Amino acid sequence: MFRHTPLRVAALALLAVAGIGYAFGASYFGLEILTEIAILAILVLALDMVAGFGGMVSLAHGALAGVGAYGYAMLQAQAGVAPPIALLGAIGLTGALAWAIGAVCARSHGIYFIMATLAFGQMAYSYIFETPVFGGDDGLGGISRLDLSVLGLDLMDSRNFALFCLAMVALAYAACAFVLRSGLGRSLSGVHESEQRMRALGLTVWRVKAHVFGLSGMIAGLSGALAAQHIMYVSPGLLSWTVSGEALVVVILGGLGTLVGPLVGAAFFVVLKHEVGAITPYWHLVTGLVLIAVVMSRANGIFGALEAWVGRRRAARQPQPLAKEVPGNA
Repeated sequence: MFRHTPLRVAALALLAVAGIGYAFGASYFGLEILTEIAILAILVLALDMVAGFGGMVSLAHGALAGVGAYGYAMLQAQAGVAPPIALLGAIGLTGALAWAIGAVCARSHGIYFIMATLAFGQMAYSYIFETPVFGGDDGLGGISRLDLSVLGLDLMDSRNFALFCLAMVALAYAACAFVLRSGLGRSLSGVHESEQRMRALGLTVWRVKAHVFGLSGMIAGLSGALAAQHIMYVSPGLLSWTVSGEALVVVILGGLGTLVGPLVGAAFFVVLKHEVGAITPYWHLVTGLVLIAVVMSRANGIFGALEAWVGRRRAARQPQPLAKEVPGNA
């Protein structure tokens, strides 16, 4: 079951201070990178909730984020719905679709679950790509951001929008932690450990998986809706399976099943992409080498390795009990 340790709390505080501090000191380009990190962080939180704690490695989460983006665009730009209602509608739509995917795929495991979610993702991509109402390959534009003028915030300002996205990361993290520490989250942990045992206890396993997958989909939908507001344009590329693949890479790089690790992984991945991409177009090669090094080290990502190192140091500092002398035979 998920729990907060002093190291995780310290890492969260450090990430929050670093993000907010950078938002007030960065240039326009830096704010765009920060916003990209925040949106990716929300997506990988959603993926870690099902993959890290439920063993459901999904290649549909990129498509779910794309559904959230298109849902917001269709409601706000095409139907003229107010942005707040469009945002909630996009999140709800994505959650309902994710619940259905989770219910269908709940009885599959391992590579079969991965391939089933990949198939659903590709179906969504093909449908969006081939349907004229979604703009086809040209996508959709004319998307507006939320109007928070009543709070004195203009989200058309890059700094304000970056800070808003950081606030959404905090909200998404709190939602994930709440779910994982709830009865549903404990049931998910039990299912991950032994489905047969949980069935013997009378638990409906497929329903637990579907509920968690649906909640994860809602968070992924939030990520997509924010991405649509960020660039104020959506295209079928948002639903590509490569988006899900990159999200999975980020979760593994940061630390699977930690919640904090994916946040670290998102920052590391985006910064690496832009810094190395400024030098060479082959930044994917560098990312691949880093991922191979992480996997071959058998560490649970960057944050997982840090947790293991702190655990070893703490164990080494604890006093060892003295061996009792065994009296010899007289």
